[in-house]
Amino acid sequence: MLEHVDPGKRLDQKGYDKAAPGLKERLGELQRRARDAGMPIIVIFEGWDTVGMSEIVNRFILPLDPRGFLVHPITAPSPEERARPFLWRFMVRIPARGRIAVFDRSWYFRSLARAVERKEEDARAVWREIADFEEMLSNDGYLIMKFFLHIGKKEHRKRLERYRGSDMDMCAISMAEVELFKKYDRMLPLIEEMLEATDREHAPWTIVEAEDQRFASVKVLASSVQMVERGLALREGRSQASMDGLARDDRQFSSLRAKADLAVSIPQEEYRARLEELQGRVAELQCALNRQKVPTVIVFEGWDAAGKGGAIQRLTAELNPRGYEVVPVGAPTEDERAHHYLWRFYRKLPPAGHMRIFDRSWYGRVLVERVEGLCPPAEWRRAYQEINSFERMLVEEGAVLVKVWMEIDRETQLRRFQERAADPRKQWKITEEDWRNREKWDLYERAVDEMLFRTSTAHAPWTIVESNDKYHSRVKTLETVVRAMETAGKGSK
Repeated sequence: MLEHVDPGKRLDQKGYDKAAPGLKERLGELQRRARDAGMPIIVIFEGWDTVGMSEIVNRFILPLDPRGFLVHPITAPSPEERARPFLWRFMVRIPARGRIAVFDRSWYFRSLARAVERKEEDARAVWREIADFEEMLSNDGYLIMKFFLHIGKKEHRKRLERYRGSDMDMCAISMAEVELFKKYDRMLPLIEEMLEATDREHAPWTIVEAEDQRFASVKVLASSVQMVERGLALREGRSQASMDGLARDDRQFSSLRAKADLAVSIPQEEYRARLEELQGRVAELQCALNRQKVPTVIVFEGWDAAGKGGAIQRLTAELNPRGYEVVPVGAPTEDERAHHYLWRFYRKLPPAGHMRIFDRSWYGRVLVERVEGLCPPAEWRRAYQEINSFERMLVEEGAVLVKVWMEIDRETQLRRFQERAADPRKQWKITEEDWRNREKWDLYERAVDEMLFRTSTAHAPWTIVESNDKYHSRVKTLETVVRAMETAGKGSK
């Protein structure tokens, strides 16, 4: 990709003065159009350490309204960031709709660091993960513009000599960057491979010949104008396509729930004994995985009144409260709706050694949002693959991931609804929305079957917990969690 690039292209001051003002004015206009259209934009600047990136970034942002963008300079991860999945620190920085995020280095710089610090195969796995990440954002309407600022080996050596012994901070160059990029011949094939692995139609690379800053700045501005114009045109087409994609889907999917024996139950005395044993074991495993820095993510989904709250109470009864958090998931806030739907869940992922228990989760995208018509069919249909990629990332980063579907029949749900409505101490548990959802049981059933079929994967399988009998339900849930944590603990030693 770089072999045919002439990094020494130049533009004199007269040419710059002729081209730059019009491009800057147009870019400012397009920022306002993107804001009004609600199109979020991610701009990525990568390149060699001595390329003068800060100056080029500065020339790019000067025409923009500063109220509409943020610049994120990416350096080595903090301890908090190291304790979470690789993409966490970047996902939490993506812009809201209508805003711009400018990354002065990005996930790519960190992936190259991985290639050098660890092994190249690890970096290749990260590049696949990055490509999925960018595709997910692009499908959600994000415009991704990626610039690699390229200089030749001779120029690179010359600039290193110029900076040697000077104040690196004054030159906007960190020692980490110098150490990473100073071996030009070592880094060039890695950069080539990275660019080729992540150059996709939805997020293409623009190679910027950057030995002359005037030429580089004009190319960045011109390319940005072209890409934002195209992004806005595609957005209009995508909006129409979403409106047209409302056809009814009557496909049937093999039901994982069909194998559940809802008549299964256990006696109260056995329940008490097993519960005490399992709660003690979960507490032991919490401490063990904390020492081993293994994060745990537990997802509870199920029918209304299936007993998720009770199961979570029994799961957490003996846990150290400093090491876990229960995340109740309801309707997204205005700020959450302004981001990709997975954004709010990334923000709640546990650091290494900690546990997060999700009382409902990202599966709302393909359940309530699907059934209630809160997102277009095109969006919830692509969410299956996005969720699978997200969960694969969690597991590959070393997390324990447990997914529990709590299954009850319609008659049991009705009985529990009526009991809640009749008991003043439990009336807070039943709402008009619960009754409305019950009327759509068949629609939810179809959505649940497709969800389980499409997202029960080898790396993140679903466990169906028969929950007509609460004693059995709680014991099986705890057994499932214990089994997963024990397996992870053995693998971490």
